[in-house]
Amino acid sequence: MADLRKIIIDSIEVEVDPAMTLIQACEQAGVEIPRFCYHERLSIAGNCRMCLVEVVGGPPKPAASCAMQVKDLRPGPEGAPPVIKTNSPMVKKAREGVMEFLLINHPLDCPICDQGGECDLQDQAMAYGVDFSRYREPKRATDDLDLGPLVETHMTRCISCTRCVRFTTEVAGITQMGQTGRGEDSEITSYLGETLDSNLQGNIIDLCPVGALVSKPYAFTARPWELTKTESIDVMDALGSSIRVDTKGREVMRILPRNHDGVNEEWISDKTRFVWDGLRKQRLDTPYIRENGKLRKAGWSEALAAAAAAMKGRKVTGLVGDLAPVEAAFALKQLVESLGGNVECRTDGAKLPEGNRSGYVGTATIEDIDTAQMIQLIGCNPRVEAPVLNARIRKAWLNGANIGLVGEAVDLTYEYAHVGTDRAALVGLLSHEFKTVLEVPSLIIIGQGALMEADGAAVLSQAMKLAELTDSKLMILHTAAGRVGAMDAGCTTTGGLTAALDGAEVVYNLGSDEVEVAAGPFVIYQGSHGDRGAHRADIILPGAAYTEEQGLFVNTEGRPQLALRAGFAPGEAKENWAILRALSAELGATLPYDTIAQLRQALVAAVPHLALIDEVPVNAWNRVPLQDPAKASLRNAVKDFYLTNPIARASSLMAELSAGAKARTSPKLAAE
Repeated sequence: MADLRKIIIDSIEVEVDPAMTLIQACEQAGVEIPRFCYHERLSIAGNCRMCLVEVVGGPPKPAASCAMQVKDLRPGPEGAPPVIKTNSPMVKKAREGVMEFLLINHPLDCPICDQGGECDLQDQAMAYGVDFSRYREPKRATDDLDLGPLVETHMTRCISCTRCVRFTTEVAGITQMGQTGRGEDSEITSYLGETLDSNLQGNIIDLCPVGALVSKPYAFTARPWELTKTESIDVMDALGSSIRVDTKGREVMRILPRNHDGVNEEWISDKTRFVWDGLRKQRLDTPYIRENGKLRKAGWSEALAAAAAAMKGRKVTGLVGDLAPVEAAFALKQLVESLGGNVECRTDGAKLPEGNRSGYVGTATIEDIDTAQMIQLIGCNPRVEAPVLNARIRKAWLNGANIGLVGEAVDLTYEYAHVGTDRAALVGLLSHEFKTVLEVPSLIIIGQGALMEADGAAVLSQAMKLAELTDSKLMILHTAAGRVGAMDAGCTTTGGLTAALDGAEVVYNLGSDEVEVAAGPFVIYQGSHGDRGAHRADIILPGAAYTEEQGLFVNTEGRPQLALRAGFAPGEAKENWAILRALSAELGATLPYDTIAQLRQALVAAVPHLALIDEVPVNAWNRVPLQDPAKASLRNAVKDFYLTNPIARASSLMAELSAGAKARTSPKLAAE
């Protein structure tokens, strides 16, 4: 690290890195600087001029603190530390002048603006604005843009901070937004009126410091002060992004990102942000029993008695779904194994090794992407499997990292060396020139698409051998939020899904909607939505969704995270672990806990690292024995980003986005 340098900010002496900008140094000193265009995760634009400060002994005018570095400051007389003033009369007058200019053309529509109450311009106008305007000319108006079904625009409010342009270009990796014109005619626009083609576009809503870009689905539904805010964890992919769930009464009104440098920084995908309308639709809110081929409503006591009667004395298999919290998976395992049955969580057929955490989680953390100089992708498309992770890989690429890909050639928003599409290309890497390239700090990311086929274990063995040869860290990129936690809890059967279902007379399906259960077994389905699993079920027990119960989830890097309850499940639906506890009493094999706290104690006793909330345990390296894979091509696991789970499939907005994505990629037909 560079030698620290002393500077004085408002009479406070601090030591800072000379490479820091003045705005960062002021933050370190605890002094808040107003800003509109500056954002710590975007490039510096320096065009709003709100962050002006006075550099004593420097130029006779205020300086933009976001664009000047500490090392550019001259020392004071006799080598004294440079002095910065952030509240002098010069600074106050400059900021008031900037605010007056910003408000010349800004519309007076705060009472009906969706950003009202969360608007940076509103807050800073209170601090630096005046209660009158010297301008009597009519305000300029601008046409609104059509950016698609997610982002609503009111471009008359735009102050040209260019945060949205910089985000879409630098982080999301698309080039549809830009600024045209000069002076009064300058405006933010999209190229040829195109809609945004990115699954990270919702983040520009959070970035916009005024009400120019707001959420289209959330528009005019609630004010921020009406909402109850709950910090939780996202389950739409296996990244485990930190989110905030805002509810009004019993309904989720919106989902926003929380900052977590180790996981999602401060971005979330569009599916995470906008899937909340799926929490209201196609919900299971009462138990059902199938009679004469038709489902009828039933009470809890009748449904639990019928389920217990069906399970007694028969071979039971438990299936753990992709969105199941660890507590529910653990309770199901204890219940089914007490009846002599098997439990399986690898419902997509992924050949993940049981009990070998380095084989189903890997050894890398998400933050390792930032320092990797070589990243090798195998059988995955992170742009749709984990868009926020893909943005992090793009950031590493912008910082000079080389990317290689074995698998389907897709648009990842950054350049990569396409080594090949088949397993032979992966085997060839072991002797290929990549061997020397990979000897720099490197990372191998293998996706579920590479592990789902019959030879998945052989593909994994080759990837682990490559990691060993090149001293690389390995990351298993999961697509299901509940998978790693269920693997940690031991919800596996030797031989996988086929062996678990072989000879099963009763299948207890805990929210697994991605697997087709063949005709024959009696099916008990416990879940939140009337999706595929409920259609096949003989008994339906309604459970809570991820925003309606407390639950542990373990993300793709093996980090245990706690999702908190933001609301209550609809109708008669209950928390998932509580349903299994009630059923165990009906079966006469009562599980030894009455509260979720007691269940967690039993869980942590069995799996100690689950007590390390928000920490990534170190996994001992245990390479899968080397096997030769087949000669087929690798296929990616996720085909439709927007419809990967029952909550997303219930969302009308996700259906619209999915249709739009298909239309965008389908070939255009000429009119006859």
